[in-house]
Amino acid sequence: MNSVQIVSRRRTSGWLLVGTVLAGLPVAAMAQDASTAAPAPVAAPQVAPAPVSGSIRSISVRGAQRLEPATVISYSRLQPGESYTAESLDAALKELYATELFADVVITGADTGNLVITVRENPVINRIVLEGNKRIKDDKIQPEIRLAPRQIFTRSKVRGDVDRIIELYKRSGRFAATVEPKVVQLDQNRVDLIFEVNEGPVSKVRAINIVGNEQFDDGRLRKEMYTREAGGIFGILRQNDSYDPDRLAADQQKLRAFYLTQGYADFRVVSALAELTPDRRDFVITYVVEEGPRYKFGAVEIESDLRDLNADTLRPMLPMKSGDWFNATQVEDVVTALSEVAGAQGYAFAEINPGYERDAEKKLMNIRLSVKETPRVYVERIDINGNTVTRDKVIRREFRVNEGDAFNAQRIKRSQDRLQSLGFFQEELEIKQSQGSAPDRVVLAVDVEEKSTGEIQLSAGYSSLERFILSANIAQRNFMGKGQEVNAGVNWSRYSRSVNLGFTEPQLFDKNVLLGADLYRRDYNSFNTIGGERKTTYSQVSTGGGLRLGFPITEFLSAGARYSLVHDELTLDEDRFFSDVNPDADIVDLQCSPAKAGRYLCDEIGDRLTSTLGYSVVFDNRNGIRATRGQRVTLSQDFAGLGGDTKFIRTRFEGTKYFRLPKDFVLSVHGQGGYIHPLQSAPGEGRDAVRLTDRFFGAQMRGFDIRGIGPRIIRQPYDLTGALLDDETGNDAIGGRAFYMGRLELEIPVSANIRSLGLRPSAFIDAGSVFSISKPNLDNFLAVCTPNRPGLDVVFIRPGDASTSCPADIAEAGGPTDQIIDYLKLPGYREQFVGNSASPRLSIGIGVNWNSPFGPLRLDLARALLKQKGDETKIFSFNVGTQF
Repeated sequence: MNSVQIVSRRRTSGWLLVGTVLAGLPVAAMAQDASTAAPAPVAAPQVAPAPVSGSIRSISVRGAQRLEPATVISYSRLQPGESYTAESLDAALKELYATELFADVVITGADTGNLVITVRENPVINRIVLEGNKRIKDDKIQPEIRLAPRQIFTRSKVRGDVDRIIELYKRSGRFAATVEPKVVQLDQNRVDLIFEVNEGPVSKVRAINIVGNEQFDDGRLRKEMYTREAGGIFGILRQNDSYDPDRLAADQQKLRAFYLTQGYADFRVVSALAELTPDRRDFVITYVVEEGPRYKFGAVEIESDLRDLNADTLRPMLPMKSGDWFNATQVEDVVTALSEVAGAQGYAFAEINPGYERDAEKKLMNIRLSVKETPRVYVERIDINGNTVTRDKVIRREFRVNEGDAFNAQRIKRSQDRLQSLGFFQEELEIKQSQGSAPDRVVLAVDVEEKSTGEIQLSAGYSSLERFILSANIAQRNFMGKGQEVNAGVNWSRYSRSVNLGFTEPQLFDKNVLLGADLYRRDYNSFNTIGGERKTTYSQVSTGGGLRLGFPITEFLSAGARYSLVHDELTLDEDRFFSDVNPDADIVDLQCSPAKAGRYLCDEIGDRLTSTLGYSVVFDNRNGIRATRGQRVTLSQDFAGLGGDTKFIRTRFEGTKYFRLPKDFVLSVHGQGGYIHPLQSAPGEGRDAVRLTDRFFGAQMRGFDIRGIGPRIIRQPYDLTGALLDDETGNDAIGGRAFYMGRLELEIPVSANIRSLGLRPSAFIDAGSVFSISKPNLDNFLAVCTPNRPGLDVVFIRPGDASTSCPADIAEAGGPTDQIIDYLKLPGYREQFVGNSASPRLSIGIGVNWNSPFGPLRLDLARALLKQKGDETKIFSFNVGTQF
């Protein structure tokens, strides 16, 4: 053999050795558990010296278990009879490793041409196990894992799965998370693949540093960002103090938007760097900014090519004036307002372009608004998609535009608000518009996502006002997809019980006429609070029904009429409040005892029939059920006297206005009031012409107990010496003819995470009063002298009487001298009439609405700042119900 051949053979052997080692690198890179690791790799291939070129005589395969030898040979791209070189054998090794079916490959026999391919197959995955993951559950991680049971185990795919799991944790804010794959060797060349997860803490934002800001300090600029620094008193409640790369980009936009509102038109964020602390727990974010000079508005001009909207018409809509500080948000708002005005005139695709001309020397920003000419647009078609239950006509009748009408942006927005107000569909409902078959045609489309409108609910709960509550209700707000409402319910609590049936047809005979009917029975037990304990006073049972009609007058104004017939019965517990007025008679004659119940309650017991005819006028332009803008105002009157036992006119007013404030705050101003004018005289001295059950007891004011304000009667006891005690043995609300209540409430925005939990916190101020009632008959006596023999009158000792003692013992007339009449002296009481004042009661507090897993929950913490004598306050109140 000559020297050239020897060198060639060595080179060939070297190429094969390098190829084998390179192909085996991925195998060596995978970390394993020492006790359960897969078999060690086969030693680097030892290829016998081979000629530089030759012909393949035969190919055989060793070590294959699952694969057929022919399959292995096909992967190598070598065939008997073909010539081979060092390069072709090296390429065969690479092809076999590229299949990822083998942990090791060796090719021998290059010296004779009888090639032997020795392989060690990668194992098959038996199962994949996740360990240590608590914050992110298996069902969230599994989709990120590409490997699966019965697939071939490869280390490169394992590394890819590890990277994807770690990226999932990074997206959830856990940048310190680590994932260690472990392999458990099984028989038959199978393995269990275990991903051990160390989740680590959520990576918080330890600090936000801003470099280059001169006009505004760091604290002011941090308030403009979505991201907050971790820590502080309310840190545990924050959801936006974790690091989020997407939020980092949004914060840069927020900074730029803020500076543009302050006149810094050249502001830019030079860089934004987020650095992970050495302990990998927190981030430090650093922004480098250039503020640039501050600009003022220069010339502000507008030009319009629209025939119906010339520049003179549009110019009054421009709020900015030359010399004002430049504000980019004002320009954007003007463009939006001009688009709405153009849309109201039928120009759906009006092109409004703001032009900016910067005068760097004078620090002025000249604005030129250009309204380009576009054709009027008409509605070609209205497409409704996604409704499977609700009929098309129920949706179409809420549209304020029809097919063929001129396009009107305001009416389309109103149509969207009306659809959302139905409560049948998702909250983020939008009517989209697209180009029609011609430039002057537009297609409107609404994709609805229906919500459940049927409710079958068995619920139990606890209220600070009603104590335990049980209810069973069934309701369908979209009956048979026709928009009709059917409901029935039974409710029980310690102080009230009710049964009701109702039906409402919002479009009678497909006309804009609402028809409704209701039947109900309500049992209410009034109570007072003595020494922190509630005691029932009178019981009221109301049985009745009514019919309702409603119809629109204009788009936002509607009217309605109603008739109701109600039978009321007011009773007192005979065991507690009645006495036998003729104990000597054979028949018990129980009558209400003023000494036990109070004269005013004894005057009110009995039953009566009330026949009422009424009407309401409603203005409502709110933008949905959970309104953020608009108002609702209601004026109603009821006339009682078309038959029945009572006659009066009751007038009520109620109004709420919503304001959408910056930063997503929502302010609501609410007011209501009412007055009852009697149409009949009082039934007797010391009695009001309006009966107890018809009076106003006021709207519930937070900070006060239920029926906690307004006219009331307080009963204070005397002791046997005639001294008035500070204790109360009675505190009964008796209502009034008039009431008013005002409320100012600010709904506080929360993060998306808190909002997704259904939490809506708010701060509020309540003010109101109940008043205007005639002073009732009151009792005031120092003591009660009860005789020991029936049939004799009770003797009341009143202030100012000549004697404060019971009558002296006397012999019964005509009887034996040893039969004497003895009197038992009991302490008396004084009744006071208080609270009949129009002076406002005032409370302030905070509250939260929560759609909890237990049902709707309202928590209020309020403090009464202004109150009258006799008012009953309550600092904390809540209401909750739950399904079971």
